[in-house]
Amino acid sequence: MTSTARAAQQADPDDPPPAPGRVGRRSVDRLRPLVPDLAICLGFLLLAAWVMHGLWPSPNGRVLGLNPEDQTLYEWFLAVDARVLHGDFSLLTDRLNAPDGVNLMANTTVIALGTLFSPVTLLFGAPVTFAVLATLTLGLTAVAFYLLFRRVLKTHRLAAAIGGGFCGFAPGIISQNNSHLHMTALWLVPVLIWAVIGIVRAADPADPVNEGRGGRRNWRRIVVFSVVLALTVAIQVFIGEEVLFLTALTLVIMTLVYAGARPDFSRRVLGGAAAGLGLAVALSVVVLAYPLWFQFKGPQSVPNGVFSPHFFSADLASFKTISPLSLFGRDENARLSTGPAEYNTFLGWPLILVAIGCAAWLIRRPLVLACTIAAVVMAALSLGPELVVNGTRTDIWGPYKLLLGLPVVDGALPMRFALALIPLIATVLAVAVDAALKVDWQPGRLLVPVLVAIALLPVFPKPLPAVDRAPLPEFISGGHWRECVSPGGVMVPVPLATPKEPWAMRWSAAADADFAIPEGFFIAPYGADGKASMGTFKQPTSQLIAQAATEGVVPGIGDFQRAQARQDFAFWKAQCVVLADGTVNEATLRTTLEQLIGPGKRIADVTTWKVG
Repeated sequence: MTSTARAAQQADPDDPPPAPGRVGRRSVDRLRPLVPDLAICLGFLLLAAWVMHGLWPSPNGRVLGLNPEDQTLYEWFLAVDARVLHGDFSLLTDRLNAPDGVNLMANTTVIALGTLFSPVTLLFGAPVTFAVLATLTLGLTAVAFYLLFRRVLKTHRLAAAIGGGFCGFAPGIISQNNSHLHMTALWLVPVLIWAVIGIVRAADPADPVNEGRGGRRNWRRIVVFSVVLALTVAIQVFIGEEVLFLTALTLVIMTLVYAGARPDFSRRVLGGAAAGLGLAVALSVVVLAYPLWFQFKGPQSVPNGVFSPHFFSADLASFKTISPLSLFGRDENARLSTGPAEYNTFLGWPLILVAIGCAAWLIRRPLVLACTIAAVVMAALSLGPELVVNGTRTDIWGPYKLLLGLPVVDGALPMRFALALIPLIATVLAVAVDAALKVDWQPGRLLVPVLVAIALLPVFPKPLPAVDRAPLPEFISGGHWRECVSPGGVMVPVPLATPKEPWAMRWSAAADADFAIPEGFFIAPYGADGKASMGTFKQPTSQLIAQAATEGVVPGIGDFQRAQARQDFAFWKAQCVVLADGTVNEATLRTTLEQLIGPGKRIADVTTWKVG
C-alpha cells in the first residue's frame, strides 16, 4: 500500500480542506528559492535592453550606426521568413535577385528565429522584430548559460551569474550584435551541452542518476537526451550554422582532453555515449538531409566561403586590447579588427591574466584542463593562415593554414574561432569563483571573486550606437505600391540595392516581401567559375542608373541604351520602375529614366514608370 493510499484511508471525510492562506503560503515557500534566480535572469534582460536602448524609441526610424547595411539585410531576411504564415515560403526565394532568386540556406537567414517571430513581423514590421531579437539574443544567452552553470555544473549562484553574464555580454558578443543575429542567438548552445552531458551521465553506470539500476546504463535517458540533442542541432542549423560548427569543434577538443584526463571514466561511458551520440547524429541527418543538400547542391548554392580567411584573421595584439564597445575601450583600438562587428578577441589583459591564474589554480580539474586546452587551440586558429601583429601581416604561418580549403571549415571566418573562448573562459571563471567560495580561509573566499570582478569591469558593455535613418516613402508605407506592381511581381527601385548600399531592400521588407526586386545584398554563385560572391553582377541598365546616381551626371543615352533597358527589364520580369522623392541626385536620375523609358507617373511621393 502506498503512502498516498494510506493517507487517503486515514483522512476524515469531514475534515475541512486546507485554508486558502495555507495553500498560498506553500506556494510562496516553493517559489522563494527561485526568487534570486529570477532576479538574476531579469537583470540580464534589463541589461540587454539597456545595451540596445538606442533602437527602442523608434525601431522603424532608428538603425545601428556601426553596421546599418547588415541590419537592413537581416530585416529583409525576417520579412521573408515571416511569409511562412502566408504559406508562401521556399528555401529558394524569388523576392530578391529577380529572376534567379536567392538560396536561403546559403545565406545567414535565421529562418528559425524569423519563423518563430513571424507574428511580430507581420503585426509591427521587421524593424521591430529585429530590435526584439537583438535584445533577446543578449539577455536570453546570458540566462541560458546561467542556468547551465547553476543547474548542470551546480555552481554557486554568484559564480553562475558571472559565467552567464560574461557569455551574454562579452566584448565579442556585443560586437557581433551589430546586426549579426546568427552569431549572437546562442540560447540553444547550453541546451546542446546539457544534452551531451545528459547522454554521458546516463551512459555511466556509476553516476548517481543511475542509482538503483544495478550498475547498468540508463538506456531510456540516453535515447531521450539523444532526441533532444538531435532536435537542438536541427533547430540551430536554421539559426546559425557557424555557431553550431564552432560549438561542435570546441566540444570535440574538450572531449578528447577530458577523456585523456579521466581514462577509467572514459572507458566506462564509451559504449553508451557513442551509441547515444550516434543516434543523435542519425536523427539529425534524417531531419537535415534535404536542407543541407539544398544549401550545398541546390539552386543558387555556393561551393565555398565568400570571405577570405587571410583578411578575416585576428590580430595577436587585439587579445590584450579593450574593445571600443567596452567601458574602458578607446575608439583607436578599432584598427586591430576588420570592423565594429568583429571585435571577437578584445578581451583585455586584466581578464586574460585572471583567467590564466584561475586556470593554473584549478588545472588538475579535468573540466578546467579541457577548457584551457580548447581555449588555446581556438585562440590559435583565430589567428588565421599568417600571423597579424599590431596591424602588420607577417610571414609566420598560423595553425589555421592546415585547414585552408577544407569543406565547411572554409565558410567560417578564422577570427570568429575566438568567440569559442567566451564560454570557455566563463566556465573557468565560474568554477574558480565557486571553488573560492567553498574554501575555509575567509580572505580566500573574497580574493578570487574580487579579482574576477576587477578583470570584468573594463569589458563591461556600453550601449550600441544607433542613429536616425531616412523614413520610408509613403508610396511603400501607405501601400500605394500595389498600384504599380502586383503581389509577387518585380519592382525596380532606383537606385538598385547593392551589398554596400542595400537601402532599397527596406522597401521590400516593409511590404512583407510581397514584391520582388532585382539584384541586392546576398551570397550567390556569381564569382569566377561559379564561386561565391557577395551580390551579383550588374546588368547594363543598372550600371547606367548607378552611374547617374553616383556621378550626378546624365549619361549618354541613345537607341542602343533604350533597347538594352527594354531587354534588362524583360530579363528581370519587371513591372515598374520607381524613383522616390528626396533620392540623392534625384533630378539626374529622373532625367536619365525619362530618356530611357519616357514620361513617368506620380503616385504619392514617388515617380513610377510601367515597363511590363
